[in-house]
Amino acid sequence: MNIAALVSGGVDSSVCVKMLKDAGYEPTIFYIKIGMEDSEGYIDCPAQEDIEITTYIARKYGCKLEIVSLQEDYWESVVSYTIEAVRRGLTPNPDMMCNKLIKFGSFERKWGHQFDKIATGHYCTTTQIGEKTFLSTAADKAKDQTYFLGQINYVQVSRLMFPIGHLLKSEVRSIARQSDMPSAERKDSQGICFLGKINYNDFIRRYLGEKKGKIVELETGRIIGEHNGYWFHTIGQRKGLGLSGGPWFVVKKDMDENVLYVSQGYDPQTQYGTTINLSAFAFITEDVWGDFKDEKDILFKIRHTPDFTRGKLKKINDIYRIESEKKIQGIAAGQFGVIYDKEAKLCLGSGVIIED
Repeated sequence: MNIAALVSGGVDSSVCVKMLKDAGYEPTIFYIKIGMEDSEGYIDCPAQEDIEITTYIARKYGCKLEIVSLQEDYWESVVSYTIEAVRRGLTPNPDMMCNKLIKFGSFERKWGHQFDKIATGHYCTTTQIGEKTFLSTAADKAKDQTYFLGQINYVQVSRLMFPIGHLLKSEVRSIARQSDMPSAERKDSQGICFLGKINYNDFIRRYLGEKKGKIVELETGRIIGEHNGYWFHTIGQRKGLGLSGGPWFVVKKDMDENVLYVSQGYDPQTQYGTTINLSAFAFITEDVWGDFKDEKDILFKIRHTPDFTRGKLKKINDIYRIESEKKIQGIAAGQFGVIYDKEAKLCLGSGVIIED
């Protein structure tokens, strides 16, 4: 089998290569450059150390290495999506878009189609049910990354391999140490790659600027502060508001008037909700219930977290609605709702959260 392994220089993708070799495969390693600079050199995702480690892994296991660039694709799809979502007052998820549009989108069209399978170091697995392939959760529930793959489609998942999905993170680290990999103790990457060392707010300021607006207490209508633009803030945010007498949480945004509404206290009820409406919902493989009617028992996530929440899924005209069994904090338009079967094994599909 002809396999392309996407390697980033981190411990997970490095061990992915070893697992493939141990299984008898001869993967071709691809390092994808996605960070880029704009015309003023503003964006830079340092890649030198990543490339050095990836080159070491390729030599160690006798694999062909290809360093390819998807920088323009990343800018045109993921970065522009992020800027536009923030401009509209939404909460974007660039990592999900990167998987859908870049790693398993542009890469597939330009290079991946030459291979039988694409292997990655994601903490996910696949499950075969009849002739169909389903995205399924990892052995390490704390590291499970199926949420980030909730937007991929069936063609993509049917071509993916996850060689470390059956391992715990501690086991992956142990394998890397035993194999003398330079990434063995390397910290997991955090944040959005294209920003590099740039602060997120600095990035947003560069493209959307600043505009003074009021911070208003939702319950009383009292003006209690000032902000520099609603686009710097997200629903559920606590830090960075500059308010005394807190804690204060962002609970609502008025984009037309550039007003932030906040509530006070560690557990204000205005932070919570039980109804989550999803637009553009799609199953990754297929509707496991055959013909969706009435309501179905599910588990779901609205952000990357080890915990699943129990609820019911309904179809109402063109939208799917999740009714959660318990109140959920920080439901924000633009986030993705990802649904799972009630055993938390299969990742079934996702949609974009919209306002009630």
